[in-house]
Amino acid sequence: MKPYLNYIIGFLFIACLIAISFLIERNDFYPLITLYGIVFGLSILAYRNTNDHQTVLFFIGIAILSRFILLFSFPNLSDDIFRFIWDGKLWHSDINPFDALPSDYAKNGFPDGLNTELYDQLNSKNYFTIYPPLAQFTFYIATFSNDFWWNAVLMKLFLFAAEAGTIALLYRLIPNKKILLYALNPLIIIEIMGNLHFEGVMIFFLLFSFFLLIKEKNNLSAIAFALSIASKLLPLMFLPFLIHKLGWRRSMQYFIIVGSVTLALFYPLFGSFFIENFGNSLNLYFQKFEFNASLYYALRWLGFQIFGHNLIQVLGPLLAIIVAIIILAKAIKNKNTDLNALPKQWLFAITLYLFCTTTVHPWYVALPIVLCLFTNFRYPILWSAFIFLTYINYSYAEYFENIWVVAVEYFAVFGYLGWESFRQKNEVNLF
Repeated sequence: MKPYLNYIIGFLFIACLIAISFLIERNDFYPLITLYGIVFGLSILAYRNTNDHQTVLFFIGIAILSRFILLFSFPNLSDDIFRFIWDGKLWHSDINPFDALPSDYAKNGFPDGLNTELYDQLNSKNYFTIYPPLAQFTFYIATFSNDFWWNAVLMKLFLFAAEAGTIALLYRLIPNKKILLYALNPLIIIEIMGNLHFEGVMIFFLLFSFFLLIKEKNNLSAIAFALSIASKLLPLMFLPFLIHKLGWRRSMQYFIIVGSVTLALFYPLFGSFFIENFGNSLNLYFQKFEFNASLYYALRWLGFQIFGHNLIQVLGPLLAIIVAIIILAKAIKNKNTDLNALPKQWLFAITLYLFCTTTVHPWYVALPIVLCLFTNFRYPILWSAFIFLTYINYSYAEYFENIWVVAVEYFAVFGYLGWESFRQKNEVNLF
């Protein structure tokens, strides 16, 4: 590709991201999806036409610059930011966010720093918080100011540092243009940097843990793994795959360190109601929330046909238990001792989980995207294109989930995954 074309692609790429993050509202679906389609196409064009190291570095620079610019946008496609601020303000009043519901404070009086203006913007007034300690620490640090915009910018600083670290680690781990599939992926940039989702921190510490494992620094790796869990709980499902990689003795030592550091990180959250209320939040996630699911929606439909009502209270936990059993069985059965096989095994686990869970928001695909770079599978990249269609749900007068969009999304993802598995039939398939 001629150098001036790189500059044109880079300029248009950043311009589209600015328009999406600074000018578009969540209910402006058609402008949003048009711009997203353009910026996604530009990211693929940049990737496919990058053939030398200098161009890779140029587009990494574009990726970092894009994230820096979005550092100053207020989240416009997600209102989770207001719960982040709420939790942070509670800590400033020496109140554990896990102790009570926001609606309880609305009835009994707001502590210092909280008010009706913030309360009215919460999307979870009647739910306990679910954010783990590293996220809670970030909320606390970022909420000394009473200005929502500054709160968001300070939180995004943590995510910007994490994203820069992830790109640097990918550069060390996969030193070729595949890094651009993460660095330039618009879903990653928009959902992590634009909309402030902590998958970015989780991914950084998980990759850092993997990097340290390869360098045979197991104790430090375990600490990094615990920090990943303290950002989002999902990496817990990856631990069983370390048993055959490290051997029983070393893996037990690794797990003890992970467990000890994780408990130490969670300790400030412990209170008289923490276990009960945190458990209630997890139960609600599996027994109440529904968004953009695949297998669960098929089973839900079947339940309506047979029993005449929604079986989420049974199906949600049951699917979670089945996923846990399959992952554990897969980890024990697969005796591959090559550490480089871990990302593919982790990709299997997170894919199985997302296919079976009741809720799949767009930013949940961030983890499969980064893990697929270590394999020959690319279905998460396609998924990152189609899952953005779910923003159509917010374009109606009242929120409504368009099941046809969900069907198109998963038809594309399952079809492409099936094709990739067939094409790689001489290799060990994902499932």
